Amino acid sequence: MVTASELDTTFAALANPTRRAILARLAQGEATVSELAEPFAMTLPAISQHLKVLEKAGLITRGRDAQWRPCRLEAGPLKEAAAWIEQYRMFWEARLDRLDAYLAELQQQRRESDPQQEGD
Repeated sequence: MVTASELDTTFAALANPTRRAILARLAQGEATVSELAEPFAMTLPAISQHLKVLEKAGLITRGRDAQWRPCRLEAGPLKEAAAWIEQYRMFWEARLDRLDAYLAELQQQRRESDPQQEGD
């Protein structure tokens, strides 16, 4: 079970569009810091700071292969965040289903009380 602190760290890391873009890139495969920095108008140290946040959240790992330091996506925290969000999606779907049923009931009552409303 994921702790509230871990979820907080994951969502804080995901709150930044640059970090989300980095994760999207890493979903395609490993990349170096330089490769990750290419599409952004920021310095390598700035990208490195974003990578540290992602690493702290457990969303990426950084390896070492001679001079090459590949970054890899770690999906575990994303799965935990998605599971947390899923429970609220089910809640809202249930509420919307009840609203839909209520509106259908109101329409039926309206038709029964005014037969000329058949065009609804």
